[in-house]
Amino acid sequence: MDTPKRRTLQTLAGLGALAALPSAWAQVRAVELRNTPVSREYDLSVAETPLNITGKPAQGITINGTMPGPVLRFREGDEVVIRVTNKLREVTGIHWHGLLVPNDQDGVPGVTYPGIRPGETFTYRFKLRQSGTYWYHSHAALQEAAGYFAPLIVEPARPDPFQYDRDYIVVISDWIDTPPQQVLANLKKQDGYYNYRRVTTPQFFAQLRSAPDAKARDTLWAERMEWAKMRMDPTDYSDGGDEWSFLLQGKRPDENWTGLFKPGERVRLRFINASPMNLYDVRIPGLPMTVVQADGQNVNPVEVDEFRIGNGETYDVIVQPKEAKAYTIFVPTIARVGYARGTLAPEVGMSAPVPELGPKPVRTMADMGMAGMDMSGGGGMAGMDMGQAPAGEAAAAGHAGMAMPAPAKAVAPDSGMSGMSGMTVKPTDPHAGMAMPAPTKPADPHAGMPGMAGMAEMPGMSAAAPKIEPSSDGLRRLTYAHLRAATRNADDRAPEKELLVRLTGDMARYFWTMNGQKMSQAAPFEMGLGQRVRIKFVNETMMEHPMHLHGVFMELVNGNGVFGPRKHTIIVPPAQTVELDATFEDEGMWAFHCHLFYHAATGMMRLVKVA
Repeated sequence: MDTPKRRTLQTLAGLGALAALPSAWAQVRAVELRNTPVSREYDLSVAETPLNITGKPAQGITINGTMPGPVLRFREGDEVVIRVTNKLREVTGIHWHGLLVPNDQDGVPGVTYPGIRPGETFTYRFKLRQSGTYWYHSHAALQEAAGYFAPLIVEPARPDPFQYDRDYIVVISDWIDTPPQQVLANLKKQDGYYNYRRVTTPQFFAQLRSAPDAKARDTLWAERMEWAKMRMDPTDYSDGGDEWSFLLQGKRPDENWTGLFKPGERVRLRFINASPMNLYDVRIPGLPMTVVQADGQNVNPVEVDEFRIGNGETYDVIVQPKEAKAYTIFVPTIARVGYARGTLAPEVGMSAPVPELGPKPVRTMADMGMAGMDMSGGGGMAGMDMGQAPAGEAAAAGHAGMAMPAPAKAVAPDSGMSGMSGMTVKPTDPHAGMAMPAPTKPADPHAGMPGMAGMAEMPGMSAAAPKIEPSSDGLRRLTYAHLRAATRNADDRAPEKELLVRLTGDMARYFWTMNGQKMSQAAPFEMGLGQRVRIKFVNETMMEHPMHLHGVFMELVNGNGVFGPRKHTIIVPPAQTVELDATFEDEGMWAFHCHLFYHAATGMMRLVKVA
C-alpha cells in the first residue's frame, strides 16, 4: 500500500547514491511534498508484453500495455503525482526527458535513486516549472529500445504566442524483433554487423580496375587506407539496417497513421524522436512547416520544408493545408535505410504518394575535416601529421594513433542538410560562410506563417528569424543557426568556466566514450550550483551524436546572443565543434550522454556533479 510514510522512505532511498545531498535536506523535501496539494495524478504499470509489429510475435516492454505508452498531460505549475509499478523481473526507472525536476525525481537508477525493484511501486512527485512537448522513457538497462517510452505534454500557464486549431502528437521510433541485448552483442561481435551498404573488398578491387587512370586508382587506394586507419567506414551513418521497422505513433508505414483536418485549419504537429537508433529528416511534400518550438521551448517562427530531428529532440510545427487532399508525412532515416510515414487528410483512408528515399549517403574526407588534401600518390597520407590532437588521445579515441585535424566549428547539424559539410567557421562569427541573410525585422514578422499572420510581436520576443534560402533541390532546410529563442534567456552572464567534452569512440570495436573514457573509468564532471559554464563539444568521430544533459537547458551559441535557443538535446555533427552555455539551478548528480541508445550503453555517458 502506498502511504505517506512509504513515500517518504522511497524519497530518502532515492538519495542513496548522492553523497552531495545532505539527508536533512531530503527529509525536509519529503515532508514538503507530502503536504503539498496535488493537481494531477497518473498510475503507470511497466511490464513485458507480447507485441507484433512486423507480423511476427516478439516481446517488448510497455507502459500500461501500449507502445508508445499513454500520453501524460499537465499544465504548467501543476504539482503532479505519478505512481509507477514495476512488473518486470529487473530494476526499472522512468526519466522525464527535458523536464526540470529535483534530482531525486529524475529517474536514473544508480545515479539519482536506486530504481524501482520488481513488484514495487515508486511515487514520483514534483512541480512543473515549464511548458511544451516532452517525453518519458526508461533509463535502466536496455529497456528503452524494447518500446518503453511515451509522450508528455505540459500546457502553458499563459497562451503560447501562436495559434492552432488541431493538435497531434507524432512519436517517431524504430523497432526490431531481436531483443536489445542481442542487438548490442551483434554490434560488438562484428564491425558494421547491420551495415549492408559498405563496399566489400571484391567491390573495392572492381572500383580500382574501373578507375580511368593511375592517379584515380591511387586516390581510391589512399582514401580506403585512411578510412581503415580511422577504423571508420564512409557508409556508417547509422548502427541499424534493413531489419528495422520505422514507426509513426507505433505504426508501420503501410499502416498509415492518419491525422484529420478541415481545409484552412492550422494543425500543430508535436514531433518527438523516441528512436534508440536513428536520426531522421522530416518533411511533408507540398505543405510548408512553421517551426514554433524546439525541445519544448518557444522559438521565433521560421518556415521550412524539412528539418532534422535527433534522438531525444522534439520539434513543434504548424501547418495549414488549404486543399481537401491528403499530404504524406515523410520521415526517412538520415542513412536512408528506411522511413516512417503517416498522412494528414480530410478523411480516413486517404493517402498521398510517398517520395523516393533517394541515394544512400556516403561520407567524404571533406566531411571529416580533410577537404583539399592530396589523396593521390599511392602512399596516401601515411606518415603525415594531420592535425593538432596528440597521438595518444587519438589512439584512445579508437583512431589507431592517427591524429585527426581539429574539428571545424559548427552551429548546425548540416551533413546532408544544407550543403555545408566540411565547412569551417571562425569562432568569432558562427554564420561565416553560410550565405545567410542578416536578420531583419519586417513590419509583420509573422506574415505568411500559418497561425501567425497579423499577430503583434509579444513583449520580450526576439527579432524575426532569418529567411531560409532553398538548397539546390529547392527545399528549405532548418539548421540550428535559424533557431532563435522567442524570449530573452534569463542568464546573460559570460561563462565562468569551460568544459571540454570530446566525443570519441571506435566503430570497429563498437565502444563510444567521452574524452576517451567510459563512465566507469572517469570521475564526474563538476559544475557549481548557479555557475555559468560553457560546454564545448568536439566530435572526433564520423557519426552524429545527439547529446543530452539532464537537469538543465543548454543555450546554443549560434550568434543570437541572449536569444540563443534553449535545448536539452543537441546534435553534434562529425568532425565539428558545437558550444553551449548552461546554468544549473538544481544540485545533485546528473546524467550526461549520447541519446543514440547503444552509444550510451557502451560508454558515451558521464556524470555531472552539481554542488
